[in-house]
Amino acid sequence: MLNFTTLPPLSLYIHYPWCAQKCPYCDFNSHAAPLAVNARQRDEAYVNALINDLEHELPAIWGRTIQTVFIGGGTPSLIQPESLQNLLSQISARIKLSPMAEITMEANPGTVDQHKFEEFRQAGINRLSMGIQSFDDQLLKKIGRIHDSQQARLAIERAKLAGFDNINLDLMYALPGQTLKNALNDVQQAIDFDTSHLSHYQLTLEPNTLFASQPPKLPDDDLSYDMQLECQQLLADAGFEHYEVSAYAQPGKQCRHNLNYWQFGDYLGIGAGAHGKISNAAQQSIIRRWKEKHPQHYLEKNRLEINGSEKRLENSTNNANSFMIGGQQQLSRHDIGFEFMLNSSRLIDGFDSQLFFAHTGLPILQIENGLKKAVALGLIEWHRDHIKPTERGLQYLNELQELFL
Repeated sequence: MLNFTTLPPLSLYIHYPWCAQKCPYCDFNSHAAPLAVNARQRDEAYVNALINDLEHELPAIWGRTIQTVFIGGGTPSLIQPESLQNLLSQISARIKLSPMAEITMEANPGTVDQHKFEEFRQAGINRLSMGIQSFDDQLLKKIGRIHDSQQARLAIERAKLAGFDNINLDLMYALPGQTLKNALNDVQQAIDFDTSHLSHYQLTLEPNTLFASQPPKLPDDDLSYDMQLECQQLLADAGFEHYEVSAYAQPGKQCRHNLNYWQFGDYLGIGAGAHGKISNAAQQSIIRRWKEKHPQHYLEKNRLEINGSEKRLENSTNNANSFMIGGQQQLSRHDIGFEFMLNSSRLIDGFDSQLFFAHTGLPILQIENGLKKAVALGLIEWHRDHIKPTERGLQYLNELQELFL
């Protein structure tokens, strides 16, 4: 039994599964958009499915306010603006959104123009996360991106002209054939755009990707580490705060949605392959939910649900097994402690032990053994009520997290 006195902040994640083409390094749930399907019809059908999905979730969050919304993918900027407007309008009609809600959309520079940015802004998007990855044309080709450096620069400029003043740029380092000078040049160009946030992370070869089966030659570990350290220093000199392993922000511009993940807040997940985590005060439990992964299966399940909506509505209040679009599991005390540390150990400044109790309903004793081992190995600093990873802990993050398994 847990002991929640208050519930964590609540976010909403929306997954849009289609891309113009699948990148060879990508292990996200993304699929090349079917050419034979009209984009408008595809998006209309998917928005209907998303709203049906959301309605399944409503009983679990009655009375709670959504603090942040994140539309990820895939390539959400492929969506037709009128479909996005319809989606956000229908969401607002069903759940309570904070007047100060951060509403983020991921965008690919090769899929947007000035007019589309303006329509996204009018629909309610107030933060963009743009997958730039590099400003070097040769490197972009090597990693299979559909845009070039000129399109990347134009996209950033057009987003600003459309009124976006809160923009994240994604950059990768340790790319095939990349030099230290290349990596620093990418970061400097991002800084020169006066952007508010940067995600800077190392290219890794993930299972079930083209790069895993046909690996390119990547910079060695020493060069990759030099890229990380020197790019971090360049960002620090430009006034960026390093607040998470791969996240850097100007003062006050941290990604509130991702912070909620890392602090083990609650979130609904709707869309193909989306995950959610909801705390239940009445039952003193935490439930993790997931949705059908393949977009075609997700749409088919939703169609079945919509056709049987009267029966579903009859049963949904009292029957947890009426959730048919995916699956769910109640987390054990051990799972809760591990998942909290899996997320919060990524935070540069760590967390207060009171946050652990507030967001898990458990005493800090639940993870005491793992904390003591981490302190002994020099991976964590534990000072009274505050816990934070050391530089060594951040460098060996996987080893740190495994201590809580």
